[in-house]
Amino acid sequence: MNQSNQNQPFGFATAAIHCGEEPNYNTCGNVVAPIHLSTTFARKQVDKPTGGYDYSRTINPTRKALETKLAALEGARHALAFSSGFAAVSMALFATLKAGDHLIALNDVYCGTKRVIDGVLQRRFGVDVSYVDQTRLEAVEEAVTPRSRMVWIEGLSNPLLNMVDIRALADLAHRHGMLLGVDNTFISPYFLRPLELGADIVVHSSTKYMSGHSDVISGAVMCNDDEIRKELAFCQNAIGAVLSPWDSYMLMRGLKTLAVRMERHQSNAMTIAHFLENHPRIKRVIYPGLESHPQHELIKRQCSGYGGMITFELADNGNKRAACDFVESLNHIALAESLGGVESLIEIPSLMTNIGSSPEDCEALGINDLMVRLSVGIEDVNDLITDLSQALERC
Repeated sequence: MNQSNQNQPFGFATAAIHCGEEPNYNTCGNVVAPIHLSTTFARKQVDKPTGGYDYSRTINPTRKALETKLAALEGARHALAFSSGFAAVSMALFATLKAGDHLIALNDVYCGTKRVIDGVLQRRFGVDVSYVDQTRLEAVEEAVTPRSRMVWIEGLSNPLLNMVDIRALADLAHRHGMLLGVDNTFISPYFLRPLELGADIVVHSSTKYMSGHSDVISGAVMCNDDEIRKELAFCQNAIGAVLSPWDSYMLMRGLKTLAVRMERHQSNAMTIAHFLENHPRIKRVIYPGLESHPQHELIKRQCSGYGGMITFELADNGNKRAACDFVESLNHIALAESLGGVESLIEIPSLMTNIGSSPEDCEALGINDLMVRLSVGIEDVNDLITDLSQALERC
């Protein structure tokens, strides 16, 4: 189902396994990149670092192998690995914006990203921001000022799963001399590669689908432009928000199964979305693969699949704790924040991941206490439906 990668002579799954980890037959021929724990590297001559390595904050062989693999999967020339998803988001913004610049962000941007934009970029560093419904291109056009430098979107927004026309936004941004940055965490490069649609920067919380096992906190930024890469690398080294060699190894291991995992996430999610859509206890279901999704046709055009995230809203039966009762009654689906792991996770955005948003912001976006976000794992789908069914009967 996945599109071919224009920058690789082979398919996505092959790149996920082999890129960055080609055996070195001049040493031992290892098929898995080794973990280089050394913080520093010795040299014979003052001005000649051995193999280009001097200090692990700047460059580390294990992290370099990971970054090679990340670039291949995103169809990018460059990739940099960071210590968390928010480190990646922050570095992408810090490397491209300065005091007095103007940022146009989507109106339903994840509240954690909004915290970085409002609390750091705007309040501390003097970057102006406009939040715009970017599903309406005319609204983005109206928000442009002479100081506008970047448009920031999410491949699929969190938690409402909205998608914008990336190619059209890229054209608009470039026409006004702006960059387009995309947080691609929610659907992964297996189903969507924004750089191929004209984006300039792609960011991932690789803690999520990229790792896939809920055991690595990590982030990544990809780009094609050499100057953008230079600024990102400067910030990565100067600020020091780098991914450790151990976590780089763990993320590489998770990436090798990304293709097969995403197919199972999607097939399970599609089955569950249809189940929920026909359940009398459910008011509405938001899933990109359903024809009822408002951007379904757009998603079909610019993605090769729909991912594993479902947001749905319980019907109001007068019980204000209905969503809490529902998620607390599940036996196998874990009540936890995060997403993209092999295990299914569920949460209530208004009370958990979006708790930092004001009630007014949530209400304006349609996020309420009856809304639930489900990250569909790769378990047996019948077991997941059985668990959802018994919990819905209890609320």
